[in-house]
Amino acid sequence: MAEAALPYDLLAEYERQSLAHDPGVPEQIETPGLWRGIGFRLGSYYFVSDISEVSEILTPLPMADVPGTLPWLLGVTNLRGNLVPVVDLGHFLFNEVTRSTPRTRLLVVYQPGGNVGLLVDEISGLQTLTLEQREHAEGEAHLK
Repeated sequence: MAEAALPYDLLAEYERQSLAHDPGVPEQIETPGLWRGIGFRLGSYYFVSDISEVSEILTPLPMADVPGTLPWLLGVTNLRGNLVPVVDLGHFLFNEVTRSTPRTRLLVVYQPGGNVGLLVDEISGLQTLTLEQREHAEGEAHLK
């Protein structure tokens, strides 16, 4: 490239070179027969949510109260300009209030009406299950 190139031309060339070396995103690779999810804990219960439903994992953010709501709706938080309702999932499912600890996390999940934040005790990380393991786990969940 010429020494006297315009800044725009330099940026365009950098972009072209960058796109030529793009390795792709690992999450887009399909693995037949396997299912991936994010593991988390609520009290003594362990769950896994489909990775495609989870948009973010955050430390709990400041929230504004919403008057007149049920106690498991902790409030709303501002997530990059979007208001996201925050639910204490343990309180909602088991009537057990989630205590705030250094491991407490906010799991932001996709919902048809918009994202929702789920307060959980801790995240156990990425879980990979065979479809058979997933079906067995779903059967166990229905028994409880």
